[in-house]
Amino acid sequence: MIAAEGISKSFGDTEVLKDIVLAVDRKDVVCVIGPSGSGKTTLLRCLALLETPSAGRVTMEGQVIGDGTNGPAVRRAAAKVRPDIGMVFQHFNLWPHMTVLQNLIEAPVLVRKVPRKDAIERAMELLEKVGLADKRDAYPAHLSGGQQQRVAIARALAMTPKIILFDEATSALDPELRHEVLQVMRQLAHEGMTMLVVTHEMGFARGVGSRVVFMDQGRIVEDGDPKDFFSAPRTERAARFLQQLQD
Repeated sequence: MIAAEGISKSFGDTEVLKDIVLAVDRKDVVCVIGPSGSGKTTLLRCLALLETPSAGRVTMEGQVIGDGTNGPAVRRAAAKVRPDIGMVFQHFNLWPHMTVLQNLIEAPVLVRKVPRKDAIERAMELLEKVGLADKRDAYPAHLSGGQQQRVAIARALAMTPKIILFDEATSALDPELRHEVLQVMRQLAHEGMTMLVVTHEMGFARGVGSRVVFMDQGRIVEDGDPKDFFSAPRTERAARFLQQLQD
């Protein structure tokens, strides 16, 4: 579905990603974990086309959509597939001047050219799905953090993406509100949505993930089955990380 092929990313003299190779297949739920500053969010932003790799390339279904050259052909390919890549951010990023319903229909109408009536019908289905149909006319400021994040997930789904990238979608929420959001994410995984999830939720990674990717210092240290990773990590660095979670 989407792949990082030897991606490196530097900001000035700081190399944040170092030769990352990662492929996400259809219906995969790939959970990316690791210590703060390991490059997880930067990797996600490169795959979401919010950052341009310094080296290497991003492909989607075999088409190059991002590389260090950022040439015309790559930009055209990126523009074509960008609506197929959903993104859910840590801090929701809802448009504060728009109601919940307006947040959901804006991009489908403007980008996908979906008729407004159809966009509203789809938006209401999605709000029902995330348990917020009664909030259609509310503004983001009047919602709890958990409600805002569920609206953000519904907004990503409104574009009918092929993959959704989650950037620590629960880390800004208290435990009760995290449960609301994780429940929606579990449902999406059960329904077969392709997901790449940067997370600190080890229970989610262990129970829902089809793969766990462990990053440290800009590199992928381990990539494998969640049960194997959590019960018998292959590297000393991953074992130390898991031990610190238990201490």
